[in-house]
Amino acid sequence: MVKGNFEIPHQHFKKDWQNRVRTWFNQPARKLRRRKARQAKAKAIFPRPTSGALRPVVHSQTVRYNMKVRSGRGFTLEELKEAGIPRKLAPTIGICVDHRRKNRSVEGLTANVQRLKAYKTNLVVFPRNAKKPKAGDSTAADLAKADQFTGLIQPIVKAAAGAPQFVAVTAAMKDPKKSVYKKLRTERMNVRQVGPRIKTALEAAAAEKDKVKAAA
Repeated sequence: MVKGNFEIPHQHFKKDWQNRVRTWFNQPARKLRRRKARQAKAKAIFPRPTSGALRPVVHSQTVRYNMKVRSGRGFTLEELKEAGIPRKLAPTIGICVDHRRKNRSVEGLTANVQRLKAYKTNLVVFPRNAKKPKAGDSTAADLAKADQFTGLIQPIVKAAAGAPQFVAVTAAMKDPKKSVYKKLRTERMNVRQVGPRIKTALEAAAAEKDKVKAAA
């Protein structure tokens, strides 16, 4: 960056431009290479889905982005328990597990539990040994119809925003003596004072009990 009242420098990029130009003639070959890599990966992980394991629906962090939903790292242990899936079995059937994440709301827990249950209904489990299937493995008829899934597993569908709802402005809303700001501040103060008020009430009850004993 030029500093001060000086002449703008001239960029002599037209000199020897043949050595400076960059071409992208390898794009068709790269496209073919990526396609072959996808095919090789799908063949290597068959019969598992090509898009990877199932992931939960979570909200983004911070107040700025928490209204947006996205795929998370893994399901919580509580979500797996509600869906009836053992924590050690989940990774073996294509379900990501995150033991550090916690459920902060009932809505999020319910949504991910329903996601797991829907996944279980469409799940086809291939036995390790076709001659000795174990409990939980799919039947031979289901295995015959099974095919490798190539799309996204249960893609996240964002709910469409509904039309805004309008209400009539009443006289109570126009009352100048009622302040929403003051009401919110009062409620915040009530939340902060729950502990101190309980402590004061207990101390007053103990003092009253001591006063009755002294009078007796």
